Amino acid sequence: MRSRNALVVAMLLTMATALPAVAQETIKIGSSLGLTGYGSATDGHWRDGLAVAIEEVNKQGGVLGKKLELVTEDNKSTPQQAVVVYRKMMSEDKVVAFDSGCISAGNFAAASFVSKAKLPMFLCSILPRQPEEIKWAFQFLPPPKYEVDTRYAYLKEKTEIRKIGILSDPSPYSLLMKGLAEKGAEEFGLKVVASETYQQDDSDFSVQIGRINAAGAEALIMLGQGNAVVTVANNIRSLGLTKMLMLGSINELDILQAAGKVLGEQYLVPSPLIQIASDDISVITDPKARAAAEPFVKAMKDKYGRTDNAQASRAWDSLLMLAAAMKKAGTTEGEAVRNAFEQLGHYDGAGASYDFTAQQHIGITQNPYVIASVKDGKLVLKK
Repeated sequence: MRSRNALVVAMLLTMATALPAVAQETIKIGSSLGLTGYGSATDGHWRDGLAVAIEEVNKQGGVLGKKLELVTEDNKSTPQQAVVVYRKMMSEDKVVAFDSGCISAGNFAAASFVSKAKLPMFLCSILPRQPEEIKWAFQFLPPPKYEVDTRYAYLKEKTEIRKIGILSDPSPYSLLMKGLAEKGAEEFGLKVVASETYQQDDSDFSVQIGRINAAGAEALIMLGQGNAVVTVANNIRSLGLTKMLMLGSINELDILQAAGKVLGEQYLVPSPLIQIASDDISVITDPKARAAAEPFVKAMKDKYGRTDNAQASRAWDSLLMLAAAMKKAGTTEGEAVRNAFEQLGHYDGAGASYDFTAQQHIGITQNPYVIASVKDGKLVLKK
């Protein structure tokens, strides 16, 4: 009887040991996303881009004989919750890499323990600060300087405006842009006459805008995203500032359209061509960029109908490049994947072209932005 019991126990142990192997038949990619809170629109589009890219990779046979599986967790647009969801995906879901959204503070907060676990982080946000963390992180967001320079170049080359005011939120990305905007204005012959801040949940900006106007600013440079942009546009209109140009940050298509509806040609924004291509793909004239963009645009339209391509395109690119690195490495082991990714070389993507190396973890090295305006409810290239 004892031998029979021992045999049963041995069989149960064998079955228990086999269970994790069944659970890991897919390669799990984790994504910390602000699906609620101020980052919900931006990160929602990043998630959509990842979803269509996963489907595309799996349609073509997956990676290393396995399907990819996307594990998403809502960080509620806060760094505290980001830490919770990153840890959960590592300990419970056993993800092999992260492809996370645009909440910089949340990605910063998790970077220390993710890097210690030697897991690659592909990010919609700016890079974390510490060298050991940067070693494992790859930025798919264009450098903030490009966004600032595009607006300043337009003012210098296309207008007589030389006095500007800055209105920024306290996010790490906006603070970085604020420093660049304040230091870089002189290079374009511009003068910052006022610099104001706001909180992301503020419901009115009339006081800050009034101070910027009183200082003599002819244009307002807004550094921030989300519905606050529409509020600022409404405040400018209600204050009767019909000559004040508003140059907003990169943003979601529906928000750009809403702000443009309020201010018309007073509202301008830096935009990647792929975002304008949501309505007109012919704006992408470079053959390689067009060839990379077309399958992405088709996949997005097939799955979601008309949608915003700005964030989603770079999410698509990041996932396809991650899959390529895993294939190149022949494994999903973190250090091997990171090394293979650094060796992919130049990559023409749907959202931009990328040049990652071991020394360069900010992949977009050429300014992808143009100035756009809203006409008849559509985002169009400003001539």
